[in-house]
Amino acid sequence: MPDLKYSYIARQPILNREQNTVGYELLFRDGPNNTFPDIDPELATNRLLSEHFLATHYSTIGDKLAFVNFPYQSLVNLVPTLFPKDNLVIEILETCEPTQELLQAVRKMHHAGYTIALDDFIPKKEWLPFLAYTSIIKIDIRLYSLQKAQKLIQRLAPYDIEFLAEKVETHEEFEQAKEMGFSKFQGYFFSKPQLIRRKQIKPSFLTVIQLVKEISKTELDYDELERLISIDVTLSYKLLTFVNSSYLIRSEITSFKQAFIYLGEDRVRKFISLVAITSTQDDKPDTLYNLSIQRARFCQLLVNDIDRSIDDGLGFLTGMFSLLDSLFDQPLIELVEKMPINSLVKVALVTGQGKLGHMLSLVKAYEVAEWDKVSGLCNKLKLNDEQLAKHYDASIKWTEDLLTIEPDQISRME
Repeated sequence: MPDLKYSYIARQPILNREQNTVGYELLFRDGPNNTFPDIDPELATNRLLSEHFLATHYSTIGDKLAFVNFPYQSLVNLVPTLFPKDNLVIEILETCEPTQELLQAVRKMHHAGYTIALDDFIPKKEWLPFLAYTSIIKIDIRLYSLQKAQKLIQRLAPYDIEFLAEKVETHEEFEQAKEMGFSKFQGYFFSKPQLIRRKQIKPSFLTVIQLVKEISKTELDYDELERLISIDVTLSYKLLTFVNSSYLIRSEITSFKQAFIYLGEDRVRKFISLVAITSTQDDKPDTLYNLSIQRARFCQLLVNDIDRSIDDGLGFLTGMFSLLDSLFDQPLIELVEKMPINSLVKVALVTGQGKLGHMLSLVKAYEVAEWDKVSGLCNKLKLNDEQLAKHYDASIKWTEDLLTIEPDQISRME
């Protein structure tokens, strides 16, 4: 079971030929056992980034490099570009497929100034196009012999690439690896991964919901974002740590509004989305939270067609809060009673009555293809199939856009 009171990060030092520490590989942990937990790699990466780069960055690595493993989807979504390029090494996991989609993302991150490393590298012709954008190749010397590695290093001499030997366990292996041409080293000979434990810092879920509602708007209200951030010390700390470590910033940030303006709308939306995804209960899949956001947007769009006298923000909250019971393992009626939200939303969530309640029932039926129920509710709310399909598709796209960094956005970050 994960330890909910603390956050854990393991770090293993990476050394140069003189055995001076030049960086650390950061490894996500969910408890004191110092082993990788049985969770989705994408969620593990998001948790590590949120709990490290957004909270305890400098106390974890100081002025050294941070080597972080990124699964395929995080790479093609350009998630690493949310973080400072000066001390982040983006490790492409050996499980990633060398697709054109991945190559395009790697090229963009390289041109933006990020350092790219290929982890546990085994030579394949499909990886050849990636070498022009690669700064470091990591080789597990337990899986790929030092003799074979030497030939590979010689063959790739025309490229400006450093080689890092992983799983170095003896002094003899260290000396041999140096002779073969390696310049960086990692393994138990130097140090086992050191576990760093810190008090878990999580923002208020209600504040996160309100922030997500704000970033759903076409134009951001920086005054309202500042107000929300100001009432949550965890979010305040993560925001200022994140912004002050950003390569975009040339001077110290002293106010939350200034931080948002410096970041720009794209990065503000991504920052809040990342924090939101990693703020749910630890044993809940991030897909459940994604569905909350998608359902919230679906309801927000439907309200405009059902009754324009109802604020579409109430539709958003109805959809978002409809999954609270699943997220918190508590009856929805108990959770709703504790929240200062509009009575129309409370009635819709608890009793399913009123226009918002019928709309929520319609959304739930549509998600599971209960077409007879959908038809009856459409008649009651005076909606048609075309409106439903259009808004459902729009909500899916909006959610994907919100939680994804589009490739063309990076050009605006350079």
